[in-house]
Amino acid sequence: MSTEAVIVDVIRTPVGRGKPGGMLSGVHPVDLLAGVLDTLVNRNDLDPGLVDDVIGGCVSQVGEQSSNVTRNAVLAAGFPEHVPGTTIDRQCGSSQQAATFAAQAVLAGQAEIVIACGVESMSRVPLGSGAAGADPFGSRLAARYPDGLVNQGVSAELIAAKWGLSRDELDAYAARSHERAAAAGASGAFATEVVPVPGVDGLADETVRPGTTAEGLAGLNPAFRTDALADRFPELDWRITPGNSSPLTDGASAALIMSADAASKLGLEPRARFRSFSVVGSDPLFMLTGVVPATERVLERAGLTHEDIDAYEVNEAFASVPLAWLAETGADAAKLNPRGGAIALGHALGSSGTRLLTTLVNHLEASGGRYGLQTMCEGGGMANATIIERL
Repeated sequence: MSTEAVIVDVIRTPVGRGKPGGMLSGVHPVDLLAGVLDTLVNRNDLDPGLVDDVIGGCVSQVGEQSSNVTRNAVLAAGFPEHVPGTTIDRQCGSSQQAATFAAQAVLAGQAEIVIACGVESMSRVPLGSGAAGADPFGSRLAARYPDGLVNQGVSAELIAAKWGLSRDELDAYAARSHERAAAAGASGAFATEVVPVPGVDGLADETVRPGTTAEGLAGLNPAFRTDALADRFPELDWRITPGNSSPLTDGASAALIMSADAASKLGLEPRARFRSFSVVGSDPLFMLTGVVPATERVLERAGLTHEDIDAYEVNEAFASVPLAWLAETGADAAKLNPRGGAIALGHALGSSGTRLLTTLVNHLEASGGRYGLQTMCEGGGMANATIIERL
């Protein structure tokens, strides 16, 4: 049995605006995910009956994304009925966790071929649908945090204040994300990772805004301030806006993961291998800071340092997250999200982990880099980190 878990292929859809009228809003999430599953096996000439499991991420598992959306997509893609599928929720890092579980199954010798994937249709299943009219916390959690927990936007504000990040810095970072994503799109860099969606014209990411400037973003109002929150957090001057946050997005992505032995037997060329994983919990009030300890832990487990890493993908849920991460880690900013991040490319929650993996693998191949690190902050105060090595 092989002791290596390798990535044979990684793909994603173009990202669409997560609102009615967005380019993917007419596609049911089951069909959206089924499309990337079907494309993934077909472009690798893989018999889908050989797949041991399909593990998918999805955050709002209600409505059209309920009833195990991954299993439904497996069947919709035409896979044999004996191929199972399961859907997991580690908030924003759901499909990154799916990739970790897939690789760990291979490393443990319990599977030979696993697809990790994710989907989120935020136009059809709006953010927060799962908790609408319900109490997701219960009395014991409320007793532990009597002042109450907050949404991620307020956590992003708390991070900006703690790390002293100015509105100008946040907007400049956001503008740079659009600049890099627009340049990557114009150069054809995304052509190797984006696949068509049946019934949808175009492969361009709908959320990227070429020509975005910090000066233009400066005119936007804060998105998360309320009078009650302003009273609770008088230290905040409210710097997080729609412009320096990730937009609501539709999308799906998938990774074909298998043992090195299986790849060799099938005549498939691995593109990268997994080197290490980490997952941590963090303060659920600040919520989005777990990327820092997750990064240090995954480097330690890999026996690597920041000097060894050629590219980072740190999810841009809000500009304050990667900027605080940079301040704490001392990493090279030039290596951070070189093709732009979620502020430009969107954050289709359940899909984002394998979307980042897709972009990271393709960038390492294009640049000749060896090691890539991706990390994702997550609701409730968690974070995943993964290191891959290009082959």
